[in-house]
Order: sequence, then structure tokens, then C-alpha cells
Amino acid sequence: MLHMFAYEMCFSLEKRQKEKEAILYFSEEALVRGKKRIAKNPKDSQAYVAMALAKIAKVNLAVREKRYIAMTHETANIWSYLEAAKSCDPNNYDADFLMGLMHYHIDHFAGMTGFLSSLFITKGDRQKGLAEIRTAAQKGYLLKEMARVELVSVYLNYEKQPSKALPIVQGLRNKFPNNYNFHFIYATALLELSRFAEAEAMAAQIEKNISGEIPPFIPQLQPRYYQLVGRIHFKRGEYGRAESYFQKAIQDKSFYNNRTQARSLLYLGMIHDIRNEHKYAKDYYNRVLKIEGADGAARNDAKGYLQTPYRADGK
Repeated sequence: MLHMFAYEMCFSLEKRQKEKEAILYFSEEALVRGKKRIAKNPKDSQAYVAMALAKIAKVNLAVREKRYIAMTHETANIWSYLEAAKSCDPNNYDADFLMGLMHYHIDHFAGMTGFLSSLFITKGDRQKGLAEIRTAAQKGYLLKEMARVELVSVYLNYEKQPSKALPIVQGLRNKFPNNYNFHFIYATALLELSRFAEAEAMAAQIEKNISGEIPPFIPQLQPRYYQLVGRIHFKRGEYGRAESYFQKAIQDKSFYNNRTQARSLLYLGMIHDIRNEHKYAKDYYNRVLKIEGADGAARNDAKGYLQTPYRADGK
């Protein structure tokens, strides 16, 4: 799991390759050890969860690399492992998190990934998945904090309920003050609630930390800062100023900037739609769909706005 996080946050391809190798090594090791534990104790709920996590890590890599045959192979047994974990110990709420994660997000998958996921894992169920993630965020053990992080993402990006995300991310930010992600997410929740003065103050502090390279802030985070400020101006209806910041954010074509670039392209398309320039907006939405590693929410929004232009009222 630690190597999965490190893989997501790498700023060099060499480091990312090393993290990938570590993910595969420890996943295989977890599966081997898990099977040995199950052979000795078929009621070992934690071993089943560990094996499911190992499989999920490998599926995550396969999806990113569009290796659908490998994905099909790795999805084998994930759901049965989780069902076994809950059957052996109904109070294993870490299993709830993984089940909720899949129930919720398979509902959003499209194309080959969605088809294979529903065929070999389980069918999507948005409401059930959200309830399971909530339970894990309250009662989980090993994965409790991960469930809280996921809940913040779900409330902000899919459910569009920033008021529910804010207190959770505030708690995470207090607990993990050196994780820059929570600073960015907290500012995003504030701006979505139109608490602009607080969001701008947070953005200013982030920019100061990046400029001063105060650990863990580094120069590679600058495009993410540009996107944050662009979103603040967008939310305030200052579309010209927002556009200039989003244009800055997409200049960095580095692989680690893919999510920021995709989200910024989405907003540039939305600005053109507000100006009744859907022809130009569609170009930006299509660019979102072509970016490897774009987050699911950005891709879903881009697909929706290709069919129905974005309106200034947020619909």
C-alpha cells in the first residue's frame, strides 16, 4: 500500500518504475503468505483482506497500462476473498472499505474497464458503495484513514457535497500536517463552499511554501497551485483570470502533472461553454479524454459536457 501511494506521487519515471517493481514484489509476497495462512486457518479474515489488497494493487497497474488480459486474470478471487473476510469476521470493516470502493467506482467505469469489472468482480452500486465507505471511515482499522480520504474525494468530485468533505479533510490535515495533498484538498473544499477569503489565504500559503521549497512542498507542485487559483477565480465568475491560470497549469506536460492538466483542460472547456463557444469547448473535453491518468470524475464530466454543454449555473 505504501508503494502504491509512492507510485502515485512520484516525480521521476525512474522512481516510478522502482515503485512499480516494489508493488508487484510485495503483492506476490502477500498472496503467497496469505494462502499459507488460509491453509492453516480458513477463518483468517485479515489474510483474506491482505490477499484482496494485493490483487487490487495489481489490477490498478493493469488498468493504468490498459493490459486488459492481465486485468481479467488479476481480478480472479478478489470478491470471493472479501466475502470470505466478512463471513469469517463481520466486524472486519476494512473489507467494507474495499467492497465499497468497488461498488461505488465500478458504477462509474465505462467501456472495457467497466465491462470487465462488473463481469469478474461485482456489479456497481453507488449508494451501497457509499454506505460501505462511510462505515469503514468510522469503524475501520488498517484502512480507516484511507476510507476517510476516499470519502472526501467522493463528496467533492462525484457527490458534489463539499460541506460533507470539509470537516473530514480538516481532520486529516490536522493529523497529517506534512501531507501537502490535504492542504490542496482543504482549499478546494473551501472554494466550493464559496468561502473565498479562506481559500485564497490557503492558496497563498501553499504558493509561499512552494516558492520557499519548504518540505514537503517542491517546485513540481506549481501547476497544481495554478489550477487551484484558477478554480477560485472560476467559482467567483472571473473567467478571464481563471483562464489565464488554467493555461499556466497545462504548460507542464510531465507525467506527474496529468491529473492537474486534465482537470485544467476540463475547466477551459467549461469557460468556452459559458461563452457559447461549444466548438472550442469540445476540443478541450476531447483532450481530457486523451490524457493517461486523468481522474475518473474529470473524464466523466468531460464526456457529459461533450453531449450537453456546461452552463454557468453549474449544470
